[in-house]
Parts: sequence; C-alpha cells; structure tokens
Amino acid sequence: MLMARVARKVGDKRVLRLIRRYLQAGLMLGGIETVRTEGTPQGGPLSPLLSNILLDDLDKELERRGHAFCRYADDCNIYVASQRAGERVMASITRFLSERLKLTVNGAKSAVDRPWRRAFLGYSMTHHKGPRLRVAPKSVARFKSKLKTLLRPGRGRNIGHTVTDLAPIVRGWAGYFRLAEAKGPFEVLDGWLRRRLRCILWRQWKRPRTRAQRLMQRGIAAEHALGVANNGRGPWRNSTVRPMTEAFPPKFFAHLGLPSLVMQHRRLNRIT
Repeated sequence: MLMARVARKVGDKRVLRLIRRYLQAGLMLGGIETVRTEGTPQGGPLSPLLSNILLDDLDKELERRGHAFCRYADDCNIYVASQRAGERVMASITRFLSERLKLTVNGAKSAVDRPWRRAFLGYSMTHHKGPRLRVAPKSVARFKSKLKTLLRPGRGRNIGHTVTDLAPIVRGWAGYFRLAEAKGPFEVLDGWLRRRLRCILWRQWKRPRTRAQRLMQRGIAAEHALGVANNGRGPWRNSTVRPMTEAFPPKFFAHLGLPSLVMQHRRLNRIT
C-alpha cells in the first residue's frame, strides 16, 4: 500500500526498487541479521517522508471533518470539545486507519484525556482557560535522569571539566524546548543542577576539616563553615544550606561555563 502511494508521484522504477529494498532491509539483532516484517528503519532519512506519504490521507480526513489536530510522523493529537466526542473520534479514526490504511493504533499509548495530562513531542499544556505550552513532566524527569548519569563520574573529576561536558547538553535541551511559554521547569532545573554540583563538591572534600577549609577559602566565616562541616548531614541536605549557597552561588557556576536554562530560554525568545 505504501509503495502504491509512492508510485503515484514517482515514475522511475529504479527509485521505486531502491525504496522497496530500503523497506525490506533486514534487522541486526545480537549481531544476527533478521528479516524485517513491518515498519521502516528507525533513524533513516527516508522514514519521515514515507510516513507523511502514507498518513497524508489521515490529515485530509481530519481536515474534512473539521477537527483541530497536530501530527508529527506517526504521533497525532486530535482536539475536541468533550470526553464523549473524544471517544467517538478515537473509535472512528481507529477504524479509518485500520480499514483504509491497514495500520494498527497502539492502544497502550493512545487515550482520550485532557490536553494538560498528555505529552506531545515532549511538550504539554498548562491548565488554564488560555492554555500555554510547557515542558511535559516526563521530559523533565528524563532530562534529570540523563544528567544524573553524566554527573555520577564527576565525583572524582575537576568540577570545571564536569561543567564543560554538561554545557552543550543543557544548551541543546533549552533549544529544543524554546517554544515553552511556562518558565517554571527551567527555573526548577537550574536550581536542581546547581544543587547536584554542590553535592559533588561536598563529596570530593570528604573530611569535615577539608570542607570547613574550602568554605572559608570562599569567604565564609569560620564559625559558619565549621558548623556546616560538622553537622553530620548528607551532601544533598548540605548543598542548600546558606554557607554552601553563598560560597557557590549561580555566578560561580556561570563563570565555569554552565549555561542557565532560564537565560537560554530568554535569549532564544528574546525576552528582556
């Protein structure tokens, strides 16, 4: 069915033969070639184009019905006015995809729900009468998980080298979510990341005496430095106590080259 739609626009049989061979290329599983029975190769430059060719009929059907929708590749959100309308549209579109395009809807990933409870390409919406785009909570959680993995080896490294590795990842994440209108997640992640870096410093110092010395070197009074160094609390709690935040404020990490997600978001959107 896909090749028949491609053939409507492409008359060169050599190109059609090449596309078919691309679709039938085997999979490498555990170093063994396996025959492909469905789908297109993930990550291939041709896959998005082929998905648009096949799903163009879906776009036209949704436009014909007058629905508000947004689709990217095989991920699609359709917006209706009520739960009842959503269930009706879900059933009819599932039937359309099955009968007309011979496609199966993934029931585990599909649902009728409020827009602010669903994610689309990492984004979600706020719960307001005039909704705004925001970073989906799952995207924030995935980003934190990725940063934790990168920060783990930092306990035995110079903090500057750790920041150098983090910087392009932070900039890339901010660039992808530049369309988000709610800045709350950016502020929270900025504070969380600096806290994790202070934890690394605290662990690197190891002994109470070393911790007190390092804090005093950063301008903290001896009384306060000794009190924190000997309080017996763990790195996570001590990373937010006043002597630590004063010794290692945001400008300290900015000087090392750590981008601020809030500032990156403002710069990309030219917010003053």
